[in-house]
Amino acid sequence: MPENRKANDIETYVTKLGFKKATEVQQSCFEDILAGKDVFAQAPTGSGKTIAYLAPLFEKYKNVKRTNTVLILTPTHELALQVARTANQLSAAMKINLRSAVIVGDAGIGRQIERLKEKPEIIIGTATRIHELIKKRKIAGHLIKTVVLDEGDKLYEDSNVYMTDEVVKCFMRDRQFLMFSATLTDESVEHAKKWTENALIKKSAGGREIPANIKHWYLVCEKRDKLAVLRGVTGAIRTKKAMIFINGANESLEALSKLHAKSYKVDLIGGSRTKEERRKAMHDYSHGKVKYLIATDLAARGLQFDNVDTVFHISMPEDSHDYLHRAGRTGRAGKVGRNLSIVTKGELSLIRKYEKDLNIKFSEKYYYDGKLMDVPKGK
Repeated sequence: MPENRKANDIETYVTKLGFKKATEVQQSCFEDILAGKDVFAQAPTGSGKTIAYLAPLFEKYKNVKRTNTVLILTPTHELALQVARTANQLSAAMKINLRSAVIVGDAGIGRQIERLKEKPEIIIGTATRIHELIKKRKIAGHLIKTVVLDEGDKLYEDSNVYMTDEVVKCFMRDRQFLMFSATLTDESVEHAKKWTENALIKKSAGGREIPANIKHWYLVCEKRDKLAVLRGVTGAIRTKKAMIFINGANESLEALSKLHAKSYKVDLIGGSRTKEERRKAMHDYSHGKVKYLIATDLAARGLQFDNVDTVFHISMPEDSHDYLHRAGRTGRAGKVGRNLSIVTKGELSLIRKYEKDLNIKFSEKYYYDGKLMDVPKGK
């Protein structure tokens, strides 16, 4: 095998997709995954983790036809859709006819069964529906050669760990086992180790850091005023593309309704949205038809959108790493990014927690007279 095979092969894939060069995680994983090794990989948001595991799997299984071969578990419907888009792009760019099927819980199971009758080589989906179809013998578990956990730390959180393990144990013991995440926690690694004896653990630089070109601001108001302040500051800040994080289905729908009433080009992923509504929201946001995208932490996990210049935080996460994931959605490719957290006085302790845990500094902002200011009114 030529010494430069790893670089040449992965570079061929990424350049076919329009990127200049492969990232660290893409280069470090390609040959080991191609060789059939189990790999647990951590790499920063935006580093191309999906391509890091899909490219070697496409190379490995490029001659497979009409056999369920790869199963990719994701914690959310949105991430499943994004992985499928990337797989389709790879298939077209490399002229490798590996077909994918998205199997998630908010879609009609009858249509999914019909899709599975076509024996797609790659199955992508959420654990509960995947498990249901394995039990119905609609997914050939004994034929699956590679299992991928995408955003493995989320799949091994308390609310997901049982069903994740129920799915993984349906496959042959000698299958290949891969896990990828932006923050590979000790807990997720320990959970996953029971399914493999000798996984390679790879951690790319920057997984727990926020680039210095991203600004962090906060603004204090009463909880009841958060949405009114949000409407005001979106007018005060010239944004071309922004994300708004609000955890909670009712709160997200309320924000969507109030912003729509003010003629904002806004949509929502997460909550009670159907698969088609989520797909449309992601498409419209990616193609500039929507300027503001409301999302929950879970729904947005693993998703990547280009040219996001501002992130607004209405619901504040308890975990600093969730803030890290949010903040890293802006400031890509060295551009200046902005994060504005709209908080109550009681939430100021979370701002201090992020500063300490992530080694960042927040600046306080004030909103009045239609402007976002550095000093309070009257000073």
